[in-house]
Amino acid sequence: MTATHGRAASEPGEPAPLLELTDVCRRFRADRPPVLDHLSFVLRQGEYVAIMGESGVGKSTLLNLIAALDRPDCGSIRFDGRELAALDDDAATLLRRERMGFVFQAFHVLPYLTVRQNVALPLELLGVARTAAAARVTALLEAVGLGGDAERTPRELSGGELQRIAIARALVHRPRLLLADEPTGNLDPGTAARVLALLRERVKAEGGAGLLITHSHAAALSADRAYALDGRTLRPLPPA
Repeated sequence: MTATHGRAASEPGEPAPLLELTDVCRRFRADRPPVLDHLSFVLRQGEYVAIMGESGVGKSTLLNLIAALDRPDCGSIRFDGRELAALDDDAATLLRRERMGFVFQAFHVLPYLTVRQNVALPLELLGVARTAAAARVTALLEAVGLGGDAERTPRELSGGELQRIAIARALVHRPRLLLADEPTGNLDPGTAARVLALLRERVKAEGGAGLLITHSHAAALSADRAYALDGRTLRPLPPA
């Protein structure tokens, strides 16, 4: 990802932008400063990038805009060649379902489904044939180290295992973009480090791009590149 001050052009041989924000603003109250103020950046296919910031600097606002759950007050957000503000609610929902994957701090696995069923859910929603879906789920569970736990339920598993389910579920439909929102906030440091390494590895292996939103300096530095958000700019995060 490259922080910019306008619309970005690709260098020769460089992948075209997958996600491009240009002069994006978001204000919730007229008598308060904007949460995001003319923010621009580019994320390209194959990149795994972190954005770090303390509470209140606009991380959640930025994530909601990228996921087309909210719309900017000014500027442009283009994802996979499409202007997000031009999508109606149904088109935005379909875009998220088909081309984005989400990993959350609270896991959001369904306790009444098995591990296999949780991971298979995005494929069922997309209507993927059962045989093809089963093969993809099995392969991904093996990749995240849960191959022997496919028929167990979430209540039988640890926090780290639950987060691995969430990662597998977010990647099973091979999204163009993975958005991870504070994915290790509920984990101990050792488990968090393993989950972050797995997240980066699987994003690369699945051929997508990933954006990690975090308040943790250590988590941010697990990415290819890390930036700190201050509402207007993204500045490179210095090493620990």
